[in-house]
Amino acid sequence: MAASRGFRLIACWLIGLAVSFCLLMPLPAGRADDYEVDLALVLAIDCSFSVDSREFAVQMRGLGQAFQTEAVKRAIAQGVRQRIAVTAVQWSDDRNQKVVVPWTVVSGGADADELGQIFMHTQRQLTEGGTSLSMALTFSSALFAAAPAAERRVIDVSTDGRNNSGPPVAPVRDRVVAQGITINGLTILNEWPTLDTYFEANVAGGTGHFVIPANDYDAYAQAILRKLLREITGPGIT
Repeated sequence: MAASRGFRLIACWLIGLAVSFCLLMPLPAGRADDYEVDLALVLAIDCSFSVDSREFAVQMRGLGQAFQTEAVKRAIAQGVRQRIAVTAVQWSDDRNQKVVVPWTVVSGGADADELGQIFMHTQRQLTEGGTSLSMALTFSSALFAAAPAAERRVIDVSTDGRNNSGPPVAPVRDRVVAQGITINGLTILNEWPTLDTYFEANVAGGTGHFVIPANDYDAYAQAILRKLLREITGPGIT
């Protein structure tokens, strides 16, 4: 009897020790399949005074055509989850930012074609104003709270101007990047020939960030296609 009671006590002690050890072990990191999409992408589209109606139309047509290309469809299909989430924002001065395309999951060629059509038919919905890159970044970064869980989060900013409205942009960039968000730029050089250099110093940031210049709006379509392919495929792709 005494021996049996002693064995039970030892067994209980060993079980308790094992439970305590398990509780002290760190929880495993999130698995890759915990994510819903490979990429959550905010497209931040400049609607400031410097962007006239033709230039705005060129931007939207270029975006729409890019999503409908076989190259973009293949890039999405090559991801681990084979789907991305996209939202679009129009912005100008520090008081004007608006979501014009809500978070949309793109999974397969039909989804990409449909999103492309949406972009090509999206109208300008903002009052023209100055250029507030800082508030565009602030507004865009907040949208990730409602996005599907993503392995990578990216803000894609297209513009032909420098920050001239709202807070300084560099400190805002730093706060956004500290959240694990990457900021990429497509700089249209018709107004500021060195805008790409300005973006590298003050706006772009985060893991694998990059800036692609376009000499003018006529070069936008080719530039946005290159940019989307790099963003969808991920860092390290040129």
